[in-house]
Amino acid sequence: MRVKIPTIHGNHIGLNAMIILEDGSTYRGTGFGYPKTVGGEFVFNTGMVGYPETLTDPSYRGQILCLTYPLIGNYGVPSNSITDSYGLPKYFESDNIQVSGLIVHELSTVANHRECHKTLDQWLYDEKIPGISGIDTRDLTKKIRIKGVMKGALSVSEKQINTKELLNTIKRTKYDGFNFMSQVSVDKTVEYGDPKLEPIVLIDTGTKYSIIRNILRMGYRVIRVPWDMSFSKIISYKPKGIIISNGPGDPKMCNSTIDTVNKLFDSTLPILGICLGNQIIALAAGGDTYKLKFGHRGQNKGCTDLNTNQTFMTSQNHGYGVKSNTLNKTGFKAWYINSDDNTIEGIKHESKPIIAVQFHPEASPGPYDCVHIFESFKDLVEQNRSNEKSIQSDRVNGGGKIFQRMKP
Repeated sequence: MRVKIPTIHGNHIGLNAMIILEDGSTYRGTGFGYPKTVGGEFVFNTGMVGYPETLTDPSYRGQILCLTYPLIGNYGVPSNSITDSYGLPKYFESDNIQVSGLIVHELSTVANHRECHKTLDQWLYDEKIPGISGIDTRDLTKKIRIKGVMKGALSVSEKQINTKELLNTIKRTKYDGFNFMSQVSVDKTVEYGDPKLEPIVLIDTGTKYSIIRNILRMGYRVIRVPWDMSFSKIISYKPKGIIISNGPGDPKMCNSTIDTVNKLFDSTLPILGICLGNQIIALAAGGDTYKLKFGHRGQNKGCTDLNTNQTFMTSQNHGYGVKSNTLNKTGFKAWYINSDDNTIEGIKHESKPIIAVQFHPEASPGPYDCVHIFESFKDLVEQNRSNEKSIQSDRVNGGGKIFQRMKP
């Protein structure tokens, strides 16, 4: 039986479009998606596939994204009603497009795929996101790489574009020093999985669905909590472990999360930080973070495990990093480093069950080389459970062994 593969044409392509960067650079192209003027931080991603996952990654909040791959949109966009075995969207990392605007070299005006539900053009229009095509994305990428990320504005309009409006938009745009948590974190607790399973608390600073998926895959249920939930409230859920998610913006804006994680250090709970979570753990320990010149955003970023000297291909999306020279006396040491620029890509505590990575072990999109990070976290959870059972057994037997176990 032959399966009919849908072919869909874009309906909102051909509008006027312009980009102005804060350094004065101007690009004109063809607009698509929703007619609108937006400001944001201009960044680029070098991935070749996976734009549905990329555009719905909350870490891109407040940014205008340039995709370096030359042809985008040819396989369209699947329906968000397609879910996995856990009931999570199969091809999306959140419920909405998170970027403020999209830049491509060539937009496919026709989408063709067995799971194609709508065109990229239509998807952006439905979510009121402007896009521009027909510009030299290679030139724009090189400019960002050389000068660093910068603010700018993108306008798509049926009328002639007002340059002054774009310049005013740039002046109003805020990224550095802006707290995006209210836009990407849940405002109340959400639970996933079988209530009978042991809980893992996920501190949501802009989590991707794939992180939730991997926790469920490990055999736990997920308690997804707001970014600013207090330490006492988190502990009241009696979690077996804590995961701090990815997310957008400067980690120093997450003061509530940093304070909570600092208090969690004094518990015996295993902790895993991912991306923004890695930076939050470093700050909570007394380390420091800084803004990278143009960030790491792509699906082929090499990272080397300093324990084994193995190098893995990873998916990344971050604009901030951990200052390596600030980890002294924090109890943490570098675990992974970037194979290109030697920046820190992971840290681990020297004696406590706390690990963190700057890359995305859940991938989506990208390689699954480092999905074992979740297994490492599970090992810490299982080991912690064994320790708790051993301590309980000692108490039942008079507590004679507890003193021995706590000795250095």
